[in-house]
Amino acid sequence: MKKKIEILAPAKDLIHGMAAINSGADAVYIGAPQFGARSNAHNSLEDVAALVRYAHLFYAQVFVVINTILYDNELETCRKMIWELYEIGVDALIVQDMAIMEMDLPPIVLHASTQANNRDADKIKFLKDAGMKRVVLARELNLHQIKEISTASDVELEFFVTGALCVSFSGNCYMSVANGERSANRGSCAQNCRLPYNLIDGHGETLIKNSHLLSIKDFDVSDEIPNLIEAGVCSFKIEGRLKDIVYVKNNVSYLRQKLDGFLEGNDKYSKASSGSCTFTFDSALNKSFNRGYTDYFVNERYQSIGSWESPKSKGQFIGKLIKTIGNAYEIENGELLNNGDGLCFINENNEADGIYVNKVENGLAYPNVLKEIKPDTFIYRNNDTAFIKIVEREDSAVRKISTTLLLSENENGFVLSATDEDGNLSSVNLVHPKERTKNNESIEENFKINLAKTGFTPYKIEEITIQFSENWFLPISKINEMRRAVLEQLSEIRLQNYHREEHQMVKTSHPYPEEKLDFMYNVSNKLARKFYERHGVSEIEKAFELQWDPGKSRVMTTKYCIKYELEKCPKYHKDTMETKLKEPLVLKQGELEYKLKFNCKPCEMEIWEKDAEFEIEEDHFH
Repeated sequence: MKKKIEILAPAKDLIHGMAAINSGADAVYIGAPQFGARSNAHNSLEDVAALVRYAHLFYAQVFVVINTILYDNELETCRKMIWELYEIGVDALIVQDMAIMEMDLPPIVLHASTQANNRDADKIKFLKDAGMKRVVLARELNLHQIKEISTASDVELEFFVTGALCVSFSGNCYMSVANGERSANRGSCAQNCRLPYNLIDGHGETLIKNSHLLSIKDFDVSDEIPNLIEAGVCSFKIEGRLKDIVYVKNNVSYLRQKLDGFLEGNDKYSKASSGSCTFTFDSALNKSFNRGYTDYFVNERYQSIGSWESPKSKGQFIGKLIKTIGNAYEIENGELLNNGDGLCFINENNEADGIYVNKVENGLAYPNVLKEIKPDTFIYRNNDTAFIKIVEREDSAVRKISTTLLLSENENGFVLSATDEDGNLSSVNLVHPKERTKNNESIEENFKINLAKTGFTPYKIEEITIQFSENWFLPISKINEMRRAVLEQLSEIRLQNYHREEHQMVKTSHPYPEEKLDFMYNVSNKLARKFYERHGVSEIEKAFELQWDPGKSRVMTTKYCIKYELEKCPKYHKDTMETKLKEPLVLKQGELEYKLKFNCKPCEMEIWEKDAEFEIEEDHFH
């Protein structure tokens, strides 16, 4: 059997979820009424149920995100909600807290969220043996590591493909909670990583002023899809449960077309859902929200990944500014611009700045406010009005299931049968006297024209066969009635025949790869503690949220490295680096102050609060 490869899209709500399905998603992930890591993207059970029904028509799946850490007083509410989600037909839950593995659950499939820190083969094999059907891999992994994980256990692997990156290892960022008690692990990250900071060295000298030093570019590994599939990835996830509908439709349609190109004629892999899509727009990742793109560490560390000028969307590169003429700009490729576009550029203070185009005339762009921009400055468009207008239309992405129709006769009238691309069959009978047409002429063509009219249904009629022994007459109204009935019934049959995978959790006691767990394991309730104890863990620290020592804690661990960005890495830049940086390096933003610690062996950077004490490691690369 061919292995199914899936595009997994984010859904802020029902509307975004349906748009993702229409654009070609094989699955969508959405927040439930509570416990999702985006606290402003919650949805009612009724809306989730409506999305499930819509997705299942196309044999696409719906996953619900329950990826916050839970407190003791929430465990029962969460358990009840899981039963309700199971009853409305949800396909799987994406979870972070191991308490869920201890609950009395329905036979619903569980996926381990990337918040569960899935970055080494032993722990991922452990999760698989504990009953997780799928693991959402850490974004920091490279192709070799993914291959290694896939070889070690046959669990399904999901990997992010486009969207924003958390600079921290997911699930291990405590900056937000340490600064204002808003916990990222509880769904309310304050995004401290997107703030501007000063970088100060160990001599107290300011090396960089007012720069977004922890803000990194957005992720795009769409060109690596074939390599990632070979490494073992079966699901490609688009980040963005808070993003707008243009972002969702643009990303999904772009990836759909890219993946279809790879799957065409492939004898090992196939598409994970039904139907095919048509689009009225040309998708391109740079046309919706992005901070510039990086493939991060998929191909190891080889390029700068910071987006220091601004945490906002850069958008699409248009061209350089040629010159300012009167109260307008002449820009390379200016003919691409439209009235109402938003443009973005980096000003002389190295800050992102923007203008709004009131009108475009004779290749000149007239802005709402004329700002001084140096010739040769790169101009980006981060709001493409014409593109947004097309994509926002409901008919810009349409998905249809291929179907054939057969109109035939029986003793007391006529039968219309429909067979879809998945082999589902529906048929309706019409009791009707048989009369020949006037002059005994065939009106088959007329029948076919009306049978092909599928309107807003999810079907596209590929072929129509008419098997009559004589040239029978039928009023067009009856033909339309039969067509409507047979397609409505086909939808009900598709839903009845939809197969939801089930998995009953069975408690195991195989050993966890670690015996001592620090706060980074986010244990915040008695059930999670019980889970780890049963698997042989002897010491368990409480979650950061329940115990941190203000001023002295490690608040982030990341693969991203400021030394590398400054080309001062003792491993990668030792031949070109003239002077070493005097440590500890400090990030300062108003009252906020952090110390940076560099762990060169695992090639990671840690961020500590200002009163923390730690040894500065000597680098081992000289």
